[in-house]
Amino acid sequence: MTSLTLQAPAKVNLTLDILGARPDGYHEMEMVMQSVSLCDAVTLDLGDPGGIRAESGLHFLPKDKDNLAVAAALAFREAAGQDWQDLRITIQKEIPVCAGTAGGSSDAAAVLRGLNTLTGAGFSPQELARVGEAVGSDVPYCVLGGTALAQGRGEILTPLKPLPPCHIVLCKPAFSISTPALFREWDKQKRRLRPDTQGAMAALDQGDLVALGRRMFNVFEGVLPSQQRREIEGIKTALIQAGALGAAMSGSGPTVLGLFDREDLAQAAADRLKETYAEVFLTQPV
Repeated sequence: MTSLTLQAPAKVNLTLDILGARPDGYHEMEMVMQSVSLCDAVTLDLGDPGGIRAESGLHFLPKDKDNLAVAAALAFREAAGQDWQDLRITIQKEIPVCAGTAGGSSDAAAVLRGLNTLTGAGFSPQELARVGEAVGSDVPYCVLGGTALAQGRGEILTPLKPLPPCHIVLCKPAFSISTPALFREWDKQKRRLRPDTQGAMAALDQGDLVALGRRMFNVFEGVLPSQQRREIEGIKTALIQAGALGAAMSGSGPTVLGLFDREDLAQAAADRLKETYAEVFLTQPV
């Protein structure tokens, strides 16, 4: 077998907390993460002449090692001690780009998993996650997926009891957010409003969606520029008014997620948001 297609699920943050700056220039994070059914499709053609490259049909996405999928392929090859030279990575994008939902990281994780299968390298999922640490902070989580507590830069992962069956509406407003700028603003403001991470994990352990919804929070929301903050708050309010048990921005944004226990309410909320926003998705946990 030299060709393989894999699904690359999006990631959302049920909580996101920053514990402080680290000496290595990163920040110490604590996040409850969840993979969802919105997926890219990643096809690997090992041995296809042309070097190691990525194709997506999106002109603004890099095709070389600046693309996390290619970086993952190079990291895998080195870790496995292999010498193949040609790999075509074809990415069918469904996850929004630069959205706080780990689309690029999930594509990279799919490359790691796919190459492990195609080459017979025999890495365990945990070993693949460690290979992914050098590619990006979210890549280890995306290798393993599911419901997890992410600590450190995001690479220290503790599996949690799965999120109960529910419906998640994602809405991405039409602006981008600079992750480094948000970290700088957080460092400057030293805000202290933080999520109840332990309470969120306890709610998961009890299968209590209502209690979990009440604890959804992302500290980045407090350091957004004022205009962006108002729009994020507007989307959150619309989701709550439509019946969401909780709503929060995912990652460094700008995607907002709403947690619903009823599909009809989630569908109605998605339909209403689609009247204003182009990128709205109704998903489920996976």
